[in-house]
Amino acid sequence: YVMLLTLSPYTPRFRDRVSPPGVMIRPYLNGFTIAFNVSQPNTWQPYVDSMHHFLAAYDDKVQEEKNIECVPGQYFIQGGNDSEEKKACQFKRSLLQNCSGIEDPTFGYSKGQPCILLKMNRIIGYRPGAGVPVSVDCKVQKGNESHLRSVDFYPGNGTFDLMYYPYYGKFTHVNYSSPLVAMHFTDVQKNYLVPIQCRLNGKGIINDLNSDRFLGRIIFTLNIGK
Repeated sequence: YVMLLTLSPYTPRFRDRVSPPGVMIRPYLNGFTIAFNVSQPNTWQPYVDSMHHFLAAYDDKVQEEKNIECVPGQYFIQGGNDSEEKKACQFKRSLLQNCSGIEDPTFGYSKGQPCILLKMNRIIGYRPGAGVPVSVDCKVQKGNESHLRSVDFYPGNGTFDLMYYPYYGKFTHVNYSSPLVAMHFTDVQKNYLVPIQCRLNGKGIINDLNSDRFLGRIIFTLNIGK
């Protein structure tokens, strides 16, 4: 009990060996296979609904009300006591452009060009990339590489801006919105199972550990029918 009293509820005591981040995708419905037929809206509508639900917290007006505009390209270091509430940077869904669901409410699913969102797991105090933004790339994980012919990344060239780090924990960083990278699969072979691997790239990132498919990378399957 005495030892527990010495622990802070805001930050871990030891942060000298922080693990690299894992990643997750949205939409996530019943596993890591995203399968639908373009001509059958009932097969892709659940993915669209999941995307709108997830991005509701990223609506531009919501972000403008709760969070502040930050300086891109540099870590947002905040001083003060551990218990002081920290400010959070705006991440507006409009930054996701063609994958924001604003101009195209179906996120490309109605055209057979689905958008998938990637986010890094939150780690208190972690500064990814050692001063250089972490980027994302995607390729066919196994099989015919020509089955994935084109992927667009948003925002920008598919990077996690440094201004969203470090994260200070749920007790003090209450309005924190995890930055996202949208992957727009604009040209995928139809009527095939296409296994995709998307990876984080940057200093200190581990993305090739076979025993952990979520550490620095994620593998999922696209099955897009006509």
